[in-house]
Amino acid sequence: MSDAVSRLAEVRAAIAAATVEAKRPADAVTLVAVSKTFPIEAIEPVLAAGQRVFGENYVQDAKGKWPELRQRYPNAEVHMIGPLQSNKAKEAVALFDVIETLDRPSLAKELAKEVAKAKAAGARIPRFLVQVNTGAEPQKGGVLPEEADAFIRACREEHGLTVEGLMCIPPADEPPAPHFALLTTMARRNGLSVISMGMSADYPIAIAMGATHVRVGSAIFGARG
Repeated sequence: MSDAVSRLAEVRAAIAAATVEAKRPADAVTLVAVSKTFPIEAIEPVLAAGQRVFGENYVQDAKGKWPELRQRYPNAEVHMIGPLQSNKAKEAVALFDVIETLDRPSLAKELAKEVAKAKAAGARIPRFLVQVNTGAEPQKGGVLPEEADAFIRACREEHGLTVEGLMCIPPADEPPAPHFALLTTMARRNGLSVISMGMSADYPIAIAMGATHVRVGSAIFGARG
């Protein structure tokens, strides 16, 4: 058994324990294994162990791995969890099942164009999460909390995008719980069922606060080079 597979089992057990502790249904939380920057050889044992949902930060990196991996694991689901440039919208729509980092009108417009083309071609359509910059950090992507409701509405009504949830990355130097609480409140207010929050260091807290998806990388794959 590879180190990643044994760590995967530990993370799954911790998620299960946190879910029970939070008095939530056993299937309430989906693990997104963050495989960004790791090669096919590191990811395949985790796929073979039954993990099917993965997160990637870069279009080019994902493009070099997932078409090949999907030939062997066609039911794998890949999420874009890194910043997405508008000029990569076409590749992202073709490659990802979920784009978690929808965060500005220009990107929504480009994604809507590519979704329309994909629909016309009978191709698979990705689902979308709006990224919220809960800490209003200037260096970080995401719509500001006070602008999120209007942006979600515009994505749905003006651009016709299927927004199914929200995502956030709290500031590294602040307690995450208030940020998680804010995202959960915002999701419920907008009738959104998916809440992607919590990473290797804080996912049990995120589960207690209502996360439906937790993004765990280093706790499974180890430190990146």
